[in-house]
Amino acid sequence: MATPPAPRTPPSKAGTKGVPRHHRRRQMLEAATQEFGAHGFAAASLPAIAARVGVTKTLLHQYFGTKEDLYVSCLVPVGDRLLEAIRTAMGPDGTTPHTPLRVLDGIFTALEGRREAWFVLYDTSLPPGGEAARRASAYWAAIDALAADGTAELLRAAGSTDPLDADALTYVWRDLVATLVRWWVKHPEQTPAAMTRRCARLFAAAATLTGDGGAG
Repeated sequence: MATPPAPRTPPSKAGTKGVPRHHRRRQMLEAATQEFGAHGFAAASLPAIAARVGVTKTLLHQYFGTKEDLYVSCLVPVGDRLLEAIRTAMGPDGTTPHTPLRVLDGIFTALEGRREAWFVLYDTSLPPGGEAARRASAYWAAIDALAADGTAELLRAAGSTDPLDADALTYVWRDLVATLVRWWVKHPEQTPAAMTRRCARLFAAAATLTGDGGAG
């Protein structure tokens, strides 16, 4: 998924003198997540990240190592948080017609306050063959596997056991989620709860269009 272009956020110049190490590290990770999410790995600037928190690029390297190491440090909590949100939303009792909305609500809630983190996970500018690309690919595969299980269960409940139906619906779901998140990022006034309600309305409208009274 391509990372959307975005203007660089002006540096905060918050300064870190006297700031505890763990707090300074968190500031750096937050700034890096914003930078990577807004511009993608390839275009992200380490000096811009450092400037956001009022530190030097050298100090950034001392804390995290290379640019790719820093990216991985941002990626892992994002991937873990989204995976946990999706697993929790799917629940232990199997997939129901309400599961897609629960999953979306879990994703929106997990990303609130850090919406740009979605683009950290789904960044097509990562160096091929590197640790960042390997980690990101593993998260994509895990999320896709959950989506495949969920869509297959929904189709079985509707009477379809065609594996190609399940595969096609998985592709549709994956792109739908990405599109909804991108729209949400452009509308920062929309809360996770508001987005979930909006999705419920859209799903209901889509069901009407594809029902007996629709065009299809």
